[in-house]
Amino acid sequence: MTTLHHRYATVRGQRLFYREAGPADAPTVVLLHGFPTSSFMFRNLIPLLADRYHVIAPDHLGFGLSDAPPAEEFDYTFDALTDLTADLLEQLGVTRYALYVQDYGAPVGWRLAVRDPAAVTAIITQNGNGYEAGFAEEFWKPVREFWQERTPATEAPVRGALTLEAIRWQYLHGVADETLVSPDTWHHDFALVSRPGNDAVQLDLFADYANNLPLYPRLHAYLRDSRVPLLAVWGRNDEIFGPEGALAFADDAPGAEICLLDGGHFLLESHLDAAAGTVRRFLDRTLL
Repeated sequence: MTTLHHRYATVRGQRLFYREAGPADAPTVVLLHGFPTSSFMFRNLIPLLADRYHVIAPDHLGFGLSDAPPAEEFDYTFDALTDLTADLLEQLGVTRYALYVQDYGAPVGWRLAVRDPAAVTAIITQNGNGYEAGFAEEFWKPVREFWQERTPATEAPVRGALTLEAIRWQYLHGVADETLVSPDTWHHDFALVSRPGNDAVQLDLFADYANNLPLYPRLHAYLRDSRVPLLAVWGRNDEIFGPEGALAFADDAPGAEICLLDGGHFLLESHLDAAAGTVRRFLDRTLL
């Protein structure tokens, strides 16, 4: 049975929570979660990787069990989340690692990769966009309006993403058999994003997401130049990042492997075995 450790580290004065498992001398895989969840989303994947890999899954600042300082006291940007993640890995002595990114984890992972290309041994992106292709229009239209002008009127629909019903939708859309997804997931996430003041944190990150798109050309150049092995394993029914976002990686990542499964945004909740099997085979081919 896999031994899973639940740890904290102080990074830049902030207390970050992370899960760690697997042999310390094995190749490292860093799991970066998305909105509105935390490393909790990887709770079932970690044991399926940790027999062979050293797995680290942190909670971003403002999420999960990590500190969540008020937005008035911390400038919540994806650059800042990347700085914290990079410093955490340095503190843990991790200098080479494969990245598994999902949703918000993707722009953090892309920044890590373009900052230090030699550190990244492989990339798995699970419904984590790196192209403007795949942005589902219905979901992103109000967010784009929020990017253009941050007012009470544009904020209102974005704030709606913090409701229990909206978080439940993220887990269930695109899933044929909804009974496969535990209600624990959306109730867990809702409780944590509903901490006092966390709404302002999440709104700041929604606003800063606009700064991820100009990063994409640097990401594409990195993929072409580094020839890093890449797997896009994707829920084809995702109504946030559609399958076009997965297929686009083939344009710049030589030999990119694309696997579309019949699920939604949180693929690990409904298609854990299929996704984990695909990930393990990819890692075994590229890291071992």
